[in-house]
Amino acid sequence: MADHDAESSSSHFIYDVFLSFRGFTRYEFTDRLYHALCKRGITTFRDDENLRVGDRIRDTLLEAIERSRMSIAVLCKDYASSTWCLDELVQIMKCWNNGKNQPILPIFYQVEPSDMRRQRNQYEKDMMKHEDRYGKDSHDIKAWRSALREVANLSGVTCTVKR
Repeated sequence: MADHDAESSSSHFIYDVFLSFRGFTRYEFTDRLYHALCKRGITTFRDDENLRVGDRIRDTLLEAIERSRMSIAVLCKDYASSTWCLDELVQIMKCWNNGKNQPILPIFYQVEPSDMRRQRNQYEKDMMKHEDRYGKDSHDIKAWRSALREVANLSGVTCTVKR
C-alpha cells in the first residue's frame, strides 16, 4: 500500500523544475540555466513567448507550478513589475507552505534580497503602481507583498554581473 501511495504522489509531478523569471533575463541568464538543466535531463517548464495571453495560459502556468517538484525563481530588478510573475510567485509560495514542501531556489539576479524583503527602490515603485491600479487593500497586493517578503527570506543564490 505504501508503494502505491508513493507512486501516486510521484506521478503527480510532470516537471522537475518550474522556472519563473522576468523580461531581459530570458535571453541571458535564464536561457543558459534552462538549457543547462535540460541538457542534464531535468524536465523544466518555462513559459514561452508564443503563449497567448489569457485566463487559460494563467491556469496552465499555475498548474505547471503545482505539478513541478521544485521551483527556481530568477528574481531581477523588474520582477515585481509583472503581475504574471507576482501571481507565479504567490503560487510557488503556496506550494512551498501548504504541506507539499516543494523546494524553492531563489536566484537574486542583480538585485538585493533586502530590496525585495523591504520593498524598496524599484520594488517599491512597482508595488505602488500596482496599488494605484488595484487599491492598496487589494487581496492581490497583500498576497504579492507577502510572497516577495517570504521568498527574500529564503536562502538563495545572489548573482551580480560586473560589466
